[in-house]
Amino acid sequence: MHLLETRVAHDRSGWRVDFLGDDEEAVSIKVADGHATSEEEAVKAAREVMIQLTAFGTRGGGRSVNAYDSASNGNFDDQWLLDTWH
Repeated sequence: MHLLETRVAHDRSGWRVDFLGDDEEAVSIKVADGHATSEEEAVKAAREVMIQLTAFGTRGGGRSVNAYDSASNGNFDDQWLLDTWH
């Protein structure tokens, strides 16, 4: 997902932060009022939730193998390397 827009809305139940991407992809995070008092704080809290959730998609939530692994976004931009034989 390539982030195109971030929308923030507030109502009685708290903040809703929508991360909108290309190809009509969207991720919505609800942030309780106790965790944010402004739009900026709501976006920051929502990003922190998404970072915490990324661990669930990697090795069962296990730790990174090394520094490169922890910095990688996992998109495999260099897929041609997968066909390389040594």
